[in-house]
Amino acid sequence: MIAAEDLQCLKALAVRGGCHGPIFVSTQSIGEMLGISQQTASRRLKGLETAGLITRVLSADGQHVTVTKAGEEVLRREYQEYCRIFAEGGKSYQLSGAVVSGIGEGKYYMSLKPYKEQFATALGFEPYPGTLNIKLAPSSVTVRKKIDALDWTRIKGFSTDGRTFGDARCIPCQIGTIKCGIVVPGRTHYPEDLIEVIAPIALRRKLGVEDNDSINVEVGP
Repeated sequence: MIAAEDLQCLKALAVRGGCHGPIFVSTQSIGEMLGISQQTASRRLKGLETAGLITRVLSADGQHVTVTKAGEEVLRREYQEYCRIFAEGGKSYQLSGAVVSGIGEGKYYMSLKPYKEQFATALGFEPYPGTLNIKLAPSSVTVRKKIDALDWTRIKGFSTDGRTFGDARCIPCQIGTIKCGIVVPGRTHYPEDLIEVIAPIALRRKLGVEDNDSINVEVGP
């Protein structure tokens, strides 16, 4: 188990590029980065070297330091811990809003074979040709921003019949017991308070909802 102060030093070396190859540092520069004395910085570097987390080549005015594979693994585990923290311990995210009508584009795009095949691979079902559009409640817009930081699957654009179709991204979700997916088109300015949901069935008909009806969507874990 690496001590917290040594982990702090290892992070500082990685931030400076130590995972990609040797970087030149001095005990003074490390001390300034961490707010510690040169003597303390020297002890930390020696400790990391002894633990096999870095290698060093000393010179008269400093040293060339490289983070080892073992050091990278330590940092990777730390990263994963932070991911769990900011994913709220693996809990699901709840979105609430109201059903709204779209302009009918979803039906067309969901009927295109290249999109259908990619969604089937990403979500585990072939989408019904159409999307359920939901305008999020103000309290859910913040939650939506957290969901944007999760792992989405890229849906690649394509060209056919002289026309180009852009990228999109999707993430699995559920409405009640129905497995669905949230789809976000690749265009830059997409409303942050609107989501489009796809499913293997016609959601409006299955759920019996009309415009302005309330609906809840669950994302994760």
